[in-house]
Amino acid sequence: MTQPPIRSITKAKRQRTLAVLVLALAGVLSLTQCGSSDDGSEGRRGSFGERDLPADAGVEERITAYTSSFSEDSGYDRPTRDERRAVADGVALLLDRHRSRAERRLADVDFRVRTVTEPSTGRRYAEVSDRLDVAGDSEAPRGWGRAYIDLDSPIRWSVQVPHPVADRSTEHLGAALLSRSPGGVLVIAGAHRKAGRGDEADVAHRRKSVFHAICDELAKRGVPGIQVHGMADDSAPRYDVVASTGRGREAVAEGRDLADALRRRGYEVCRAWARSCPLEGRRNVQGRTAWAEETEFLHVEFGAGIRDSRAGRRKAVAAMAAVTRDWRRM
Repeated sequence: MTQPPIRSITKAKRQRTLAVLVLALAGVLSLTQCGSSDDGSEGRRGSFGERDLPADAGVEERITAYTSSFSEDSGYDRPTRDERRAVADGVALLLDRHRSRAERRLADVDFRVRTVTEPSTGRRYAEVSDRLDVAGDSEAPRGWGRAYIDLDSPIRWSVQVPHPVADRSTEHLGAALLSRSPGGVLVIAGAHRKAGRGDEADVAHRRKSVFHAICDELAKRGVPGIQVHGMADDSAPRYDVVASTGRGREAVAEGRDLADALRRRGYEVCRAWARSCPLEGRRNVQGRTAWAEETEFLHVEFGAGIRDSRAGRRKAVAAMAAVTRDWRRM
């Protein structure tokens, strides 16, 4: 048989090599696209964004990286009573400024404490976080959430984010409020509300969660709270915001102040203490606990028009900060 010229063989090899490279590149692009979510956020697998954070990252930057992996199919483990109690005890010790004891108690359930400094203000916060989440090694994280505690001012108020990512950008509202107003505690859920089995990760309606255990501790101490939610445009078509005091009425004055502040910024607010509104949060378990403890509590639903723009979020945060200023005087 006549052998083909050496030049022809070399050309064929080059063509095969080029084909292999094209296929490999296509595979990489395919994997990249599979890691993207429909809402345009970063890939949902792992904690790569958080591991890449600069050392001087502030609270909002850290929370954005932390929640970037949240999705309906991300992991959630129901904590036991002892596990919930351990995290709440650790937070309580931090509130009392017993850091060493808090670190030992939290280590019982693989939680840790680290200090985060806000670059714009120099204010310091204790970050209470799950070591397993921070390591980024778990394909099915426990999803128990975090707390951020102001270390430079007496604690006077809290902001609660029970549905990060699911209620789009509420995590940004909570983090920005903490950074803007001294004396706060931020409690943020650690999973998408539809993660896990059934509704067990919907912490606004589940008492057996780490999120609720921390909020319960705050309510027992008389620390007022604002819980931020996001509502769909058709939930309350006439309104941009629904503000409620939940089951109790201890925070009616603060609710009026918040509604007035939002109205001055151009937003229509349904005031649930004065009229019937959708999404009043009457069944919210943190609100019920606050009512039982006679602690001020506001349940606030923000429309997408506010949450989806930086200008809207800034106005919402400014209005909420006016309420926390009053609580700081108490």
